[in-house]
Amino acid sequence: MSLMKEGQVFYSDYSKPEGFCDEAWKAIYQYVFALANGSNGWYFDDWIDSNKHRGVAIVSCNDGLRPVIIKLERIE
Repeated sequence: MSLMKEGQVFYSDYSKPEGFCDEAWKAIYQYVFALANGSNGWYFDDWIDSNKHRGVAIVSCNDGLRPVIIKLERIE
């Protein structure tokens, strides 16, 4: 099992990047898939403005003892 470190950057399309935590991937893969397929956002404009931040998702890992917040960004 690998652990995440602050500031790490990973690139992916549909598969888990090498060195990415398995449990964190389970928590975010559906968002990665949605962004990779053109989704622009699914927030209600309360804490992130979907119109200004298209192709962005903020997701948390499901590990309650070692929580990690992950920012996903679609790149062209």
